[in-house]
Amino acid sequence: MTETYKDTYFRVFSLNSNRPLAEELAEEIGVSLGEAEITRFEDGEIRINIEESIRGSDIYLVQSTNHPSNEYLMELLIMTDALRRASAKTINAVIPYYGYARQDRKERPRESITAKLVANMLATAGVDRVVTLDLHSPQIQGFFDIPVDHLSATALLANHLLNHQLADHQTVVVSPDHAGVSRVREMATLLDAPIAIIDKRSSEFDEKADLRVIGDVKGKTCVLFDDLIDTGDTMVQACRTLKKAGATDVYACATHPVLSGNAMEKLEQSGLKKVIITNTIDLSHKKSNRMIEQISVAGLLGDALKRIHEHKSVKPLFDKAYVGTLEKTEQEKKASDL
Repeated sequence: MTETYKDTYFRVFSLNSNRPLAEELAEEIGVSLGEAEITRFEDGEIRINIEESIRGSDIYLVQSTNHPSNEYLMELLIMTDALRRASAKTINAVIPYYGYARQDRKERPRESITAKLVANMLATAGVDRVVTLDLHSPQIQGFFDIPVDHLSATALLANHLLNHQLADHQTVVVSPDHAGVSRVREMATLLDAPIAIIDKRSSEFDEKADLRVIGDVKGKTCVLFDDLIDTGDTMVQACRTLKKAGATDVYACATHPVLSGNAMEKLEQSGLKKVIITNTIDLSHKKSNRMIEQISVAGLLGDALKRIHEHKSVKPLFDKAYVGTLEKTEQEKKASDL
């Protein structure tokens, strides 16, 4: 494609984890994806060669670190080293989904705080800045000694719910556990809705958890909101609990579709009306599912990268009215393609 972004030293490269998002992001900004060859030796070692000069350029390197997380993390580290040795001016790691984020503290003796270890590895490899979305714990930003732009897809998801009439005055936003309450409050504020919490209690002598609902959900439409969906078990159990408490329709909403194993099948049989997620993780290799609705973060990331490059504030990207224009633009693009 023809490059349109005004700064020719603004370069976007993609590794293997989510090339469709990287391509969409590059198109959103108006640049071509950089050329790099990623190959493997017979024993599985990764080899990367950058096939164009990037001397003096500001590089934005797109790579989520979802499954296979170790492979994708090594790709990111090796590419960062190659860019540094090729005299890039700055290396900005755009990590839509930051893997290992759930290992952000020691829950038991003699455990690693792996989220901190990954932060150290990125900085040591030569990353100058990290751009990411909806970290499992916001305090992970403090693990880095380099700038971190922690973006949120909450307003984007809230606008999608409103624009598609999936949320109204009868909606309750539900946290599937106590840990996600602050996240749910943010969504509830954007939807002008009350909140509820799934209270999970279990005895050390009884592995079967007792799930109860804190809040009024009877006759209400519930939106279960979390940062990610992995095995799907949490959403499935929460949905059943809400239905028992009298909820009418239950939607699941999350930023990161980790969807390990047979999670999609579990969600399909759970009683959920719809599952709304973003494209921080590429699902093109998975079997399509009609109840899964995926919205793009390319517009949000694209504007963020331009603002970072031009030394402008990214604060407006958290505003509901602003993010609503991004989704409108996406809808206009789809209409023009038909």
